Amino acid sequence: MAAAAARAGFRRMFSVSGFTPPPPPAARAVADPCNNLFVSGLNKRTTSDGLREAFSKFGQVIEARVITDRISGYSRGFGFVKYATVEEAGEGIKGMDGKFLDGWVIFAEYAKQREAQQPAQPAAASGYQYSN
Repeated sequence: MAAAAARAGFRRMFSVSGFTPPPPPAARAVADPCNNLFVSGLNKRTTSDGLREAFSKFGQVIEARVITDRISGYSRGFGFVKYATVEEAGEGIKGMDGKFLDGWVIFAEYAKQREAQQPAQPAAASGYQYSN
């Protein structure tokens, strides 16, 4: 009988896990509707002209810009499309979000306002000082 109790306690010790799963991620903050869209998931070969052409089916595109790498000149995978009105921007999201462009699935959403950037820390803050 003591052996059965020991086995039950042993089984209980290993059946109860100390692991608790992390909480589900919080929903991403949705930006307020505006006429500027953020487009992600772009192919490296996508150009600003190609982006403009794809989104112009849904309204008057004021500006379309693919953000490119300074060295290679290829797309960094995201860009911005600016429409004349907020309604056209909404149609652009409905029409292009989750669709294929240059063989890749792209995602379109309202662009968020940039946050104020913090001033750069001075180089001497690293703790090292050089003297001559």
